Amino acid sequence: MSAKVIMVQGTGSSVGKSVIAAGLCRIFRQDGWRVSPYKSQNMALNSFVTRDGKEMGRAQVVQAQAAGIEPQVDMNPILIKPEADSRSQVVVMGKPAMTIQARDYYKHTPELLKTAVQALERLRAEYQIVVIEGAGSPAEINLRDREIVNMRIALHARAPVLLVGDIDKGGVFASLVGTLALLEPDEKKLVRGLIINKFRGDISILEPGLVQLEKITGLPVLGVIPYFRGFVIPEEDSLLGERERDTSAGSLRIAVVRLPRISNSTDFEALQQETGVNLYYVETVSEIGNPHLIIIPGSKTTVADLNYLRSSGLAGEIINRRKKGTPVVGICGGFQMLGTRILDPGHVESVESEVAGLGLLDITTTFTREKRTTQVHARVVSAKGLLANVAGMSFEGYEIHMGHSHNPGGDSEVPFMVHKGRESAESHPDGALNQDGMVVGTYIHGFFDDASFRQNFLKGLRRHFQLPPVESRPFLTGDDVYDRLAMELRKSLNLPLIYEILDSCPL
Repeated sequence: MSAKVIMVQGTGSSVGKSVIAAGLCRIFRQDGWRVSPYKSQNMALNSFVTRDGKEMGRAQVVQAQAAGIEPQVDMNPILIKPEADSRSQVVVMGKPAMTIQARDYYKHTPELLKTAVQALERLRAEYQIVVIEGAGSPAEINLRDREIVNMRIALHARAPVLLVGDIDKGGVFASLVGTLALLEPDEKKLVRGLIINKFRGDISILEPGLVQLEKITGLPVLGVIPYFRGFVIPEEDSLLGERERDTSAGSLRIAVVRLPRISNSTDFEALQQETGVNLYYVETVSEIGNPHLIIIPGSKTTVADLNYLRSSGLAGEIINRRKKGTPVVGICGGFQMLGTRILDPGHVESVESEVAGLGLLDITTTFTREKRTTQVHARVVSAKGLLANVAGMSFEGYEIHMGHSHNPGGDSEVPFMVHKGRESAESHPDGALNQDGMVVGTYIHGFFDDASFRQNFLKGLRRHFQLPPVESRPFLTGDDVYDRLAMELRKSLNLPLIYEILDSCPL
């Protein structure tokens, strides 16, 4: 039997489609259904590695977790990872398939659509409900004949569509009505209800507008969802930059460099929620302030982002602050930038065969065409500097990178030993640590996700700077977050009507 489907589309990007889809996955699971998320094509630099070593968009991983199931690439068969303004790497069924210019991508969409449809049908055969997420807006009329993620998928699956608008941006009524006006008649018939998201204030002021909206569109308003506070659901490429910062006296100031092609910014979401942590993103020297720690995150284009560090003056500032005692952590591409040299003999990433790194770690990185994507179990094998308070501890993570780094006999040492799984005897060294232990590099994403490791790391950093200890305030994680999200949506949405809409889906 083929699963029922329901699709969440939006009036634009960042209106909350991913979070609402995750919440519906949780609600359906709580109500006893076997449910799976699905998004045919995802454009994001936040990605994840599945248990079988395949890469997929982070948003569908979150939705799978909300559904209580293991993430698999059928949930996101096509992942586009931008490398430049008009060039992207295309990951198909979890593996890199091509690097292509934007204008040439649509030559491949007929074949990619077949792949996407096959993935959806496999999910429909396995589950009872599939919650489908769209991308951007279905009203991009210049892409109508070529898109493979919005109405093309809805029409194939005959999926009822819930259309979401973001009132926090302003103009939500015009966005909803305008989107509907630009749809073709057969597409418009699939839209079965409207959702207004991220509302703040007195809903009684909004209610007259809701009545008029229903009259104008002939569609029911399925709910008004409040702006969530007190918990965080990861979104596709969110940097959580709008979250309130802890600027109280004694807080740890952590500056994360906002690279032009920053990847896996989800590495810092748990860190940003910790008590006594003032985490902020910087793009210029003037924004860097006086941090206790500088983090250079992952990058989809290491060489280009390293050149950006130099042209912006951030490279020199990071080096100067390191000389004055500020610790530095580099993750994945950021780790590669910390070394002395980056070699690209096959021009995998750039036209440059060799570039100088920041010289804060005595390592050399060589790019190769093979992409490493694997989940890992890591153990701290050094007790120096930043790692003194986490020596011997273990944590889970994942690697997504092209190329390898090695220490050519210099003064950097290995900080981590990595296993492919908890039970695996096979291990390899990861990362590098300088002589005083205050510069750490690693390929492991999820470095700060484990609560015990993260909190002990922060305690050590506080002790180093003679800051008073703080008691970590618990915050919602894992299942508790998804249960809270479901609770909020249950209060805000007309679920009986949504179930009626779902039941109308032809099998």
